[in-house]
Parts: sequence; structure tokens; C-alpha cells
Amino acid sequence: MSNTPAAPVSDDRARRVKGALTRYSVLAYITGLFLLFLCVEMVLKYLIFPAMDWDEPGWFSAVAIIHGYIFIVYCVTCLDLGVKARWEPTKWVTTILAGVIPVLSFVLEKRRRDEVIETFGLQNSTR
Repeated sequence: MSNTPAAPVSDDRARRVKGALTRYSVLAYITGLFLLFLCVEMVLKYLIFPAMDWDEPGWFSAVAIIHGYIFIVYCVTCLDLGVKARWEPTKWVTTILAGVIPVLSFVLEKRRRDEVIETFGLQNSTR
């Protein structure tokens, strides 16, 4: 399937897609960072601290809770961008799943950003 829209893109639609893309990009990076924090927390909690016979800090559970809430907002921004860019459901699902695999959210964010910018002609535009 082609990346270009079937009809010319209106300025209004391009502005909406650009806003959704910005929100998605910010949340993709935040989600990716918190997922990395969560991975470090899990390694410390289940491998390092038991081996050293240390008690885990109380803030460890906060990392998981915060990541969970951020991931929900990330899912909403993925759906928002998907609706505005008129993605197929498989693209929505793969974009959302990128938020649960460490580092993949950064890689896929770059790919999706480039696709959307090319498809909607957002490079160096004042839209």
C-alpha cells in the first residue's frame, strides 16, 4: 500500500496530523525512558538486591505505576495519530506494541515520524 494519501491533503488535516505526531513523538520518548527505568528497576529488584540481601526502596513500585499510566496515555496518542493519519489497524497495533519492548519505541517513533512527514508533506512546512 502506498504511503501517499489518495487525495490532496488539506491544510487543516495536515495541521491536525502534525499536532498528533508531535504528541505521539513526545509520549514515545517518555514511554521508552520509563520502560528503560522499569527494566533497570526489575534487574535491581530481582537480581541485585536479593543477592546482596538488601531491602528494596519504596519508590520502586512507583516506577511501575507511573510507567503504566504513561503507557495508557501513549496508547491514546497512538490511536489519535492513527485516526488522523488514517492508518490501518495493524499499524496502530505495532505502534502501540513498540511501547512494551525496550528501545523499540525510539526506533519505531523515528520510522513513523518519517512516514507521516513524507506522506503529509510536513517537512519544512508552515502548516
